[in-house]
Amino acid sequence: MNIDDPETTELRYEIVRRKKFLRKVYKEWYDAILAALPAGQGAVLELGSGAGFLRDYIPDLVTSDVIPSRQLDLIADGHHVPFSDSSLRAIVMVNVLHHIPRCRLFFAEATRTVRPGGMLLMVEPWVTPWSRFVFRRLHHEPFDPDAKAWEFPSTGPLSGANSALPWILFRRDRSRFEQEFPEWRLLKIEPCMSFRYLLSGGMSAPTISPAWTFGFWAKTERLFRQWIGECGLFAYIVLERIEGNGTDGMNGREERRKLKIKN
Repeated sequence: MNIDDPETTELRYEIVRRKKFLRKVYKEWYDAILAALPAGQGAVLELGSGAGFLRDYIPDLVTSDVIPSRQLDLIADGHHVPFSDSSLRAIVMVNVLHHIPRCRLFFAEATRTVRPGGMLLMVEPWVTPWSRFVFRRLHHEPFDPDAKAWEFPSTGPLSGANSALPWILFRRDRSRFEQEFPEWRLLKIEPCMSFRYLLSGGMSAPTISPAWTFGFWAKTERLFRQWIGECGLFAYIVLERIEGNGTDGMNGREERRKLKIKN
């Protein structure tokens, strides 16, 4: 099936609910998001909700995606967040940032809409020696840790990607990110999931290990925690919105200006 076809997203929605091992993977990701979610006023927006079920744990969550689906509250992409200034308590994303072709526009919108003290919470692919092998040989999405630019061609909402983008932004080019978006403080990068996602089969392959073995494999991964920086496939990423000099970052404003001229 065409990965950008809305019917594919509907199928993925069913797959996540049917594959118990994969559902447990998502549940662990969601637990990490919930642990960092700030209290207080303001809505919580999930970008790229797609096949996920985070609303089961955040009942008032606002779900969104670029691909229409019956489970969504609204259709939106990361370039245009349809909320007023400082109205969000948090934006949460699972495997979404690396699909946003013009990430500077996204961070501009996140800076505008998330209130000071709010959070940007993500689970994203991460670059390690092990993930370089996996993402280059066993995964369909583009993976280019050597990309000079943060932007990439917008070939489709799911087919367009650079799985290495989060690592580029928050590790390789961290100083540049902090200079361009001083309103965000990077609080946490925690590599995770060395092989359990692979055992789940993901969205497109059969589950390799039955769901009742999930706890055993989780304990096995913890035994190798000291090497997780070398073998993690994903990372929990937490950024806090702090008071800054502007509302959307200097490069975000420039991206907005270019987009306005283009349109």
